[in-house]
Amino acid sequence: MTTQPVANLHAVDLHAVAAEGRDAGVPWHYGDPLREQRRLATGAGVVDRRNRDVLVVPGPDRLPWLHSICSQHVAALADGDSTEALVLSPHGHVEQHWQLTELGDQVWIDTEPGAAAEVLGYLRKMQFLKRVDPADVSAEWAVLTVVGPAAGTVVALAGLPVPPAVGRAVAIPAGGFVRLTPWPAPGAYDVIVPRPAADATLTALAGAGATPAGLWAFEALRVESRRPRLGAETDHRTIPHEVGWIGAAVHLDKGCYRGQETVARVQNLGRPPRRLVLVHLSGESDELPAPGTPVEFAGRAVGFLGTAVHHFELGPVALAVLKRSLPSAAELQVGRHVALVDEDPAADTGAGSPG
Repeated sequence: MTTQPVANLHAVDLHAVAAEGRDAGVPWHYGDPLREQRRLATGAGVVDRRNRDVLVVPGPDRLPWLHSICSQHVAALADGDSTEALVLSPHGHVEQHWQLTELGDQVWIDTEPGAAAEVLGYLRKMQFLKRVDPADVSAEWAVLTVVGPAAGTVVALAGLPVPPAVGRAVAIPAGGFVRLTPWPAPGAYDVIVPRPAADATLTALAGAGATPAGLWAFEALRVESRRPRLGAETDHRTIPHEVGWIGAAVHLDKGCYRGQETVARVQNLGRPPRRLVLVHLSGESDELPAPGTPVEFAGRAVGFLGTAVHHFELGPVALAVLKRSLPSAAELQVGRHVALVDEDPAADTGAGSPG
């Protein structure tokens, strides 16, 4: 990664180290990534996430229709309600992850960078004769996120509306909305604004006390919170139970949808074959393993690594998807790194884990 100005960051008068890969185009950090993480954990920071794709689904049939084609119960969403949802394959494997917000007579979907074409293709394939009109509006809208214990105060001081509760969104009079989410850490506010207003919004949030923070800081808190990301902690075989998406993105008491049979079978009859864990990595190298690197135990592959980051308190850590049968105290090998599992005492290791 090289230090260079990142497009559209002139408004906060900072030079940033640009992210690469699918997160290209937004800042990875602003020169002091560990301090940026600390601000997100103890104060407030604003993260530019305008690489995320955004779609809208207007039309009178939108809620019952989306309810029938995704994993979440969305038929009764009220104006301002927000939740997560998955699209599963016929065999129950995770294909898409959505953030859904019902607001202003349409459903907003924001999703992973570069995923809009796949999401829109799926929506149009499933449209049939329903009165809906899904569209990709990624070029028109930007996602910014304010994180930290002081985030609500910052949002208010910046002149933006503050949602009353987690899972609620409030419209911004000039366009867009603010929603309160439970991740990557408690007290995270997603601010969705028109792209032409993104720089001014960043400047207003920074002026209200939010330290500009790169995506590295956001990802570090996400890893610490053991929250999966599609394409990093998932592969072509991932089922929702393995990575903690039951409850958060999968509703267990709703009607039929694609992949429901697998969800019900795992929930009722047995444990998933793999599980998402936090691992601590040894310090043999400052260069962390890439997502997808095999995790080995006694010379054989037992899973794969997800996102690895240097955390301001925990040091080098990562998420990994491992065989459930693996001994919890096993010493693992990931490339040149030794890895040890950090067991979550609050985790329910059975099939009924709420995620």
